[in-house]
Amino acid sequence: MGVTLGFMGAGGSILTMPILVYFLNVPPVIATGYSLLIVGVTALVGAIRYYRKDQINIRIALMFAVPAIIAVYTTRRFMVPAIPIEIIFYENIIITKDVFIMLFFATLMLISATIMIKNNKPKPHIVKSKIKLITYIGLEGFFVGMLTSIVGAGGGFLIIPSLVLLAGLEMKIAIGSSLLIITLNSLIGFIGDLQSGISIDYMLLTTFLSCSIFGLIIGSKLSSRFSSENLKKIFGYFTLLIGITVIIKEF
Repeated sequence: MGVTLGFMGAGGSILTMPILVYFLNVPPVIATGYSLLIVGVTALVGAIRYYRKDQINIRIALMFAVPAIIAVYTTRRFMVPAIPIEIIFYENIIITKDVFIMLFFATLMLISATIMIKNNKPKPHIVKSKIKLITYIGLEGFFVGMLTSIVGAGGGFLIIPSLVLLAGLEMKIAIGSSLLIITLNSLIGFIGDLQSGISIDYMLLTTFLSCSIFGLIIGSKLSSRFSSENLKKIFGYFTLLIGITVIIKEF
């Protein structure tokens, strides 16, 4: 996860949930909270590296992050705890809260995979009006914050295209700005979890974070040696496979 996040600035965090749930046997609801902390701290390390290279547009990042933070905190503090344990109960079909979160997460994985696999590069629709830019980025930030906070993902695969296509940022600056946004969103969301009473396994989190940060540093160094476009496609197909596997397993 760390290598992928360091290499592409997005996508890696979407691997956190399957690792926590299927390999480390963490319940999905708790795993979303753990994922926010892991993604947030890992993204912070990446953001610092990009900041030192002057590859973060702080003004645009904050325009996106403020409404996203509001959505993330509200969702984690109030909405997620309010989801009933059994959402759908019909004859022999039961959709529990855990299953719903994993299916919703798998859907985001399929969207992420599609974005990474596609070759087409849409033309930037740069918004020149300051009021329109603030409105568009603010609405997108709120939507992304709510969407990704439910499953504990960073949302870089949705944030980066917005920064490039709407704000006209160069790709490297968009990646650095995305990491800053992900850091703020994830850590604020985790604070909401703490206030709602989530149980914390500090040993597991410390080990996972150490490995993720180490992977991120490796990924950042490798990014200048390989074609990110080819690796993005490979990772896209890998993500697609995991998403389909999660759906099959949960059903």
